[in-house]
Amino acid sequence: MADFTAADLPDLGGRTAIVTGANSGVGRATAQALAAAGARVVLAVRDTGKGRAAADTITGATEVRRLDLADLASVRAFAAAWTGPIDLLVNNAGISVPQRRRTADGFELQFATNHLGPFALTNLLLEHVTDRVVNLASQAERMGRLDLDDPDGDRRPYRASAAYNRSKLANLLFTAELQRRLDAAGSKVRALAAHPGLVRSEIYTETGAATRLLVRLLGQSPAAGALPVLYAAVADLPGDSFTGPSRFAHMRGAPELINRSATARDADLAARLWTLSERLTGTHFPLGRQISTGTV
Repeated sequence: MADFTAADLPDLGGRTAIVTGANSGVGRATAQALAAAGARVVLAVRDTGKGRAAADTITGATEVRRLDLADLASVRAFAAAWTGPIDLLVNNAGISVPQRRRTADGFELQFATNHLGPFALTNLLLEHVTDRVVNLASQAERMGRLDLDDPDGDRRPYRASAAYNRSKLANLLFTAELQRRLDAAGSKVRALAAHPGLVRSEIYTETGAATRLLVRLLGQSPAAGALPVLYAAVADLPGDSFTGPSRFAHMRGAPELINRSATARDADLAARLWTLSERLTGTHFPLGRQISTGTV
């Protein structure tokens, strides 16, 4: 939909949205637009001080809660404290780091923050979700290579871009398998993915000088980057849709449906990633037993 803007959001009064990583960038812009449309928006952030500072700039009903996606104990605590319906869960938070780092649970930091944390959070909250889950993905998935025998990439030298691409491929595979399981369970909840394009945001803070220059010169604003997310959040789209900008190789412009790689469409790989992710996080699909189409 090449003319979709934040002004096209419907009245979201009475609806509740959770946006992870909402203290800056696309997450903050998404939270701001949803709150302006009348939603109660929960900013789920690692640093509650930054979250409150962001909430103070947002017009509408907001709440700040602590959530560290790199720490499964924090994910479980957030979910355990939740009561009431969730109309929209936006798994926005993501990172890119130049050196290999480990989480408290022993996982590579990018894979944990960008995939395992959102995977666990979604499964733990899913019984509360009434409408849809939107996962922030990226066209970087086209360069992703996912070895389920080595999901942290420990058997090869660490490259930040490779780790990021791998996690973004995981986001799309997760979305596809989540939708398959929702359909099999007879749920009306939809899972969608959104690519914000090239956005001037803090995720590029620790990247190389050339990348930072490219982003500064060609990147769009966080508000523009939020449009594919908002489109996925409210438009009448089928489950497992992938939205992104409409111009400049899907890097800028108003949102539309975009394609994904053949690997991201691999149903067997998606099912096997799900099985592995359940084992690594200790969380499971809560809406009835689902038979995996593959094995790990």
